[in-house]
Amino acid sequence: MLNSIEEVQVAMERAKYITDRPIATLLYLAMKLEKPILVEGEAGVGKTEIAKVLAEVLNTKLIRLQCYEGLDVNTSLYEWNYPKQILWMKQAEICGTSQKTLVKEIFSPEFLIRRPLLEAIQSDSPKAPVLLIDEIDRSDEEFEAFLLEVLSEFQITIPEIGTLKAVRKPWVIITSNRTREIHDALKRRCLYHWIDYPSFEKEYRIVMTKVPGINRILADQICSFMQVVREKDFYKKPGISETLDWAQALIELHKEYLDRATVEETLGCIFKHFEDIKRMKEVELDTCLGMLTKNNRPITTPA
Repeated sequence: MLNSIEEVQVAMERAKYITDRPIATLLYLAMKLEKPILVEGEAGVGKTEIAKVLAEVLNTKLIRLQCYEGLDVNTSLYEWNYPKQILWMKQAEICGTSQKTLVKEIFSPEFLIRRPLLEAIQSDSPKAPVLLIDEIDRSDEEFEAFLLEVLSEFQITIPEIGTLKAVRKPWVIITSNRTREIHDALKRRCLYHWIDYPSFEKEYRIVMTKVPGINRILADQICSFMQVVREKDFYKKPGISETLDWAQALIELHKEYLDRATVEETLGCIFKHFEDIKRMKEVELDTCLGMLTKNNRPITTPA
């Protein structure tokens, strides 16, 4: 356990996650109160990374449930290993096993396939795992209601076996891109945090931390450019993940500063929609490049 907000912040940054104090406070309280965290924000701002880094900091297992439309109990909780059951039944028939014994044994934990939720509750790890429920807004409301029941007691009832309780309560982080509103009943059971696009200073620190070998001038130009881009009315504004992809791409292209040709050639690292790329080239590029001086030096350079 981390015993203070400061320890949480230092540990997260040591694992290369640039952490604001509100995020560090949220994680500290979640561990002390043993409550799930619901993190919302635009895609690519670092929501999923919180769970990954927390698992690294706590030196424990990360269990991830990726949500999508149509997600059901069999995919998220458990299912029976039918091929194994059939093979065992055939063997049992040869050995003359009674019907009562047969049914009892094929519906035992040995024949369960544990999916992420059951894996998190029944984890045999010496430490409580981190359970990441990623992009819950992509799942159906029915699954959200089912999840509410699981997270309330951290136990699961399997008709053939009974109730399985958590050996150690997992640390739960739920993320949402807010493509739909999450039900209030789930929000009430969680600590809540919204992650916005980063400030220039924070994004600059992230780039310098995450992209080995990048020089200060290029990092400054990239972050300044991204700040301007996010002020424009694009269909999908780029997040931190796009910033890091672009920075890494420019390193691979051996670029030490931005110029118009380079930006045009690498717009696919920043935008993921044709309409945004077209608008940038035809309307917005000159404005966004206005942050640079004629000799391709940034207007401001962080101390």
